[in-house]
Amino acid sequence: MSHTVHRTDVVIVGAGPVGLFAVFECGMLKMRCHVVDALDMVGGQCTALYPEKPIYDIPAHPAIEAADLIDRLAEQAAPFNPTYHLGQQVEKLTRTDEGRWLVETSIGTRIDTQAVIIAAGCGAFGPNRPPLDGLEQYEGTSVFYMVRRKQDFAGKRVVIAGGGDSAVDWTLSLADVAEKVYVVHRRPKFRAAPESVARMDVLVREGKVEMVVPYQLSGLVGENGQLSAVRVATLDGEEKDLPADALLAFFGLSMNLGPIAEWGLNLERSHIGVSLPGCATSAPGVYAIGDIATYPGKLKLILCGFSEAAQAAHAIHPLVHPGEALHFEYSTSKGVPGAE
Repeated sequence: MSHTVHRTDVVIVGAGPVGLFAVFECGMLKMRCHVVDALDMVGGQCTALYPEKPIYDIPAHPAIEAADLIDRLAEQAAPFNPTYHLGQQVEKLTRTDEGRWLVETSIGTRIDTQAVIIAAGCGAFGPNRPPLDGLEQYEGTSVFYMVRRKQDFAGKRVVIAGGGDSAVDWTLSLADVAEKVYVVHRRPKFRAAPESVARMDVLVREGKVEMVVPYQLSGLVGENGQLSAVRVATLDGEEKDLPADALLAFFGLSMNLGPIAEWGLNLERSHIGVSLPGCATSAPGVYAIGDIATYPGKLKLILCGFSEAAQAAHAIHPLVHPGEALHFEYSTSKGVPGAE
């Protein structure tokens, strides 16, 4: 473990879109930030799970791909020189004798801070894996739980398993580039947006997509990590093989708060209860914003998380700059460091 202790004004737990915008809001109030995230890149789920998926409810962007949104947010935060600690998880949060907080991570990083903003989405997340023999040898080479670049599947025979929005959305997206797309689901009804299901039905009628219903995954056929077929079965046990180069399994994510659950905060059904305004938790100097925070009337929207980031930053300002009056100013009046 390193003996070095970093010292900063604010530690932000989570480098997703809301965490990145919190860097900007804190920076505008002259507060320095360190950001910790378990992933080895910024962006959270936007980067890890659906970088090429369009988002439609970001103001001034009728549509923006998730990865592009993260790029813009990182660029917006850059003038404030945040320090990123990626590929590590915050494990301990301890109150110091000075009334500050000591943040300790899974690889021994220690950060002394005045305040903590938890922007960890739904906590640690991972895919729900299908119970198939030998699955591990194919993961990352021909079995995937997310799509980072749809061109990776160009000209390939792709089996998509699942009945939710992710399965349907990627069916629509990959039908244009893949040689063949099979959709495996155990019943004809899909739990996805009706308009998307209707578009998928059109692709089925045009022969661009083949529905494999009612079937479920039964086994994998291949060698050296490369699939040659995906075995499916009816509920009665009737099996058949689908020639395939890749399997995309979309059975949702398993979420858990991880160490956050041990920090003595006010938890409500795996979320952190906060008070408004300011998004303060039950621990002094600790705030929660974004999907992990809950309060009456909460909406789980990125744009609401942006507002919560601004509220938390303003609530923290008197802790970092005690006795200093905060005169509210619009960014158009005060500008941004480095901007002309």
